[in-house]
Amino acid sequence: MLNHRLEFSPAQAPEFFGALPSAPAVFLLRGEDATSEPYVTKTANLKRRLLRLLGLAEAGTKRLNLRDRVRWLEYTETSSDFESGVLLYKVYREAFPKSYGERLRLRPAPLVKLILENEYPRVSVTTRISSLKGANVYYGPFATKAEAEKFANDSLDFFKLRRCTEDLKPDPAFPGCIYSEMKMCLAPCFKGCSDEEYAVEVERVRGYFDTSGRALLHILTAERDAASANLEFEQAAALHARVEKLNAVRGQVDEIVKPIATLRGVMVQPSGEPETVKLFRIDAGMISEPVLLHLGAKQVVGDVKSPMSMEARIAEALSSAKVDALHSAQQWMEHLAILKRWYYRTSKTGEVFFADEKGELPMRRIVRGVSRVYKGEKPQADLSATAREYWIMRGKEAEQQ
Repeated sequence: MLNHRLEFSPAQAPEFFGALPSAPAVFLLRGEDATSEPYVTKTANLKRRLLRLLGLAEAGTKRLNLRDRVRWLEYTETSSDFESGVLLYKVYREAFPKSYGERLRLRPAPLVKLILENEYPRVSVTTRISSLKGANVYYGPFATKAEAEKFANDSLDFFKLRRCTEDLKPDPAFPGCIYSEMKMCLAPCFKGCSDEEYAVEVERVRGYFDTSGRALLHILTAERDAASANLEFEQAAALHARVEKLNAVRGQVDEIVKPIATLRGVMVQPSGEPETVKLFRIDAGMISEPVLLHLGAKQVVGDVKSPMSMEARIAEALSSAKVDALHSAQQWMEHLAILKRWYYRTSKTGEVFFADEKGELPMRRIVRGVSRVYKGEKPQADLSATAREYWIMRGKEAEQQ
């Protein structure tokens, strides 16, 4: 996993330090006893950090010094904080299989959960994926649990799905709740609807979350336009108000919020090698090993040297990216937590691009993003717009289709 290994001894310290790069890295220090617990961390400057840890101890200082305990160094150079974070997570999983979660302090990503395993499905907010094989569907990741709850509650205002949390045993004598009195719930609790009618409503809710509200937007805009064409102006105005309300709800979330099973994208990060950037493929929220994208002018196509389009180079690089096999729900949550932590930071390096509802990557945007990351430029204003502006823009595009 760490691709460099050096032996350390105090007697040969000058040669050891001379072989170290002054570059960002993830590293591991081991003692003579291979079964002892290693020291693992990341650093912005490997040589400087190890000079502090393995250099001569200063008299009277309490600074950590491992000079007399360390025998082996393992390290891998990295090019960005995101790359360091992903690699550190994998090294911790291997070195500390029972305690890596506590050491990393990964905060699980809040998710909206459509509980389809219940006889009468409902929506909840969670930070835990219960199973890889379950029928439940998860949407996210959100920045905070409060944001996920607000988005879920505001979204359900457009539907009549139940909001109670109990396992229902329908009884016609049951008085119902305030949502059924306000006609905001189909009231399966007292058989206010048939099971078939409730199942139809569940599918409408799922279609809404699967398309980030786009499916409902198409329906409302079509109804509004039909009402306007029939000169039913009051009805058209009411529907237009619902369209505006829907765009406001969609504006609460960022582009990253999708069904996590189909969360696909490309992370572009700087590289320490000349004329390259690093790409991380994202499949179902799982983050791949980094691959180099070469930006040189010539590429080999078959047996002939000829220019390749940047889109073709990106597709070729991504095809070689290795994504970890998904073994557990815990592993899935951890990758989502890493992705969420980077995405919602106020200041970050690199850019990420997500596939659309058809699973197609925005290749032209990725090409421009590769250029910006390589040059060290900030994302353009249209790519760093607020979520509300983004979804309103997408809503207007949907209305025109």
